[in-house]
Amino acid sequence: MIGIVGGGIAGLAAARRLQQRGHEVRVFEATDQIGGLAATYGTAGDRIEKFYHHLSASEGTIVDLIDELGLGDDLEWPIGKNAYYVDGTVHPLDKPWEIAAYPHLSLYDTFRLAMLTMEIDVRGGIPSFDTYERLEDFEDVPIKEFLLEHTTRGVYENFFEPLLDAKFGQRKEDVSAAWLLGRIKFRGERDLLRGEPLGYLEGGFGRLLDRLVEDVGRDVVETNTRVTNVGFDDGQVRTVTVERDDHAEAETYDVDSVVVAAMPNVLEALTGYECDIDFQGTVCSVVSMDESLTDTYWLNIADEAPFGALIEHTNFIPEEQYGGEHLLYVPKYIQSPEDPVWQMDDDEVEDLWLSGIEDLFPDFDRESVNWVKTARNPRTAPVYERGYLDMVVPYDLGDEVAEGVYYAGMASRAQYPERSLNGAIVAGYECADRISGVE
Repeated sequence: MIGIVGGGIAGLAAARRLQQRGHEVRVFEATDQIGGLAATYGTAGDRIEKFYHHLSASEGTIVDLIDELGLGDDLEWPIGKNAYYVDGTVHPLDKPWEIAAYPHLSLYDTFRLAMLTMEIDVRGGIPSFDTYERLEDFEDVPIKEFLLEHTTRGVYENFFEPLLDAKFGQRKEDVSAAWLLGRIKFRGERDLLRGEPLGYLEGGFGRLLDRLVEDVGRDVVETNTRVTNVGFDDGQVRTVTVERDDHAEAETYDVDSVVVAAMPNVLEALTGYECDIDFQGTVCSVVSMDESLTDTYWLNIADEAPFGALIEHTNFIPEEQYGGEHLLYVPKYIQSPEDPVWQMDDDEVEDLWLSGIEDLFPDFDRESVNWVKTARNPRTAPVYERGYLDMVVPYDLGDEVAEGVYYAGMASRAQYPERSLNGAIVAGYECADRISGVE
């Protein structure tokens, strides 16, 4: 049997592929809900993820999986409209003429930004189309140094710096230029007349999780079941021991291999393998409103606000899908558990968010709010600092820990340059393929 630690999409994808290769599997999820960061809330209509999700056109593995599970016809690609809030004004930034009209960049700033996003190096006046091919060449280059050299100070200060503040906080100076270049490659092609199509599954990604569980078999996916020990003998994994929340006695299973599809702190607790990657947490609320706040999906905030972005999901997926509720994500990345927002209870977070929205949008009426649900996770994204690729956890930990130990969590190579559902599936597949001898 193959034991899988973690019932998120990586663990479920690994289980499915292993079953296809003839292996017996069992998935152990410590919480009461599968899905990890893709777990869901109920609304007046379809479910919605606790933490915002969408797909980029470059993410082919998850698209293939959705199709294999019979949900391909329900995968939609609406335009996710983007804008920037600066000095009390929402500036749309999807179409070329909107970007050209953005008043906080000069015409030359806009040109240099456009060249970077198209991966064209125009330093020295002679365009080069292969400068940015190898991310490894920029692994040790600080992102600020890179942007000042490859764009302009105006682009850095008026476009990227507020985004980096929101994404990485006080860790922004540590971030590698390779992360930014990888992020540019990660995004899909834009429709010049409309913007960037983004993928979303009708009914939410909870449907994908449900279908995966059905396909793997509900009898082999356990929730409220924590793996407390992985046993080794003679350099080989032999057992996993689990404890269930119903207070039954611990149970030990004989295993041929174990896939840890969880955060690296779980891997360290079970195997002793230490991962040097630092992670950020997130406090993320979903706000249900009677009416829209803006007409934008993703609104970046360059302002003294308690959050770095407002993501209005129902400007991306129609509110009719949610019983008429207008749904807004309000997230904040947390670099330290000492952050005051991390210390707040749900009511305090709700008041902070709504007060911040009122400051930005004086016409906002908090009486229009139906409910606010807040999720917290201490490790939602890595800090993609310089030298990151040297710190990723190998899929096969046979040399580092013991034969039969594999890793498919967020510290794997598949979750670079951006953590994603697609990356989780790729990591699960990579482990399954190695267990099956297919590489």
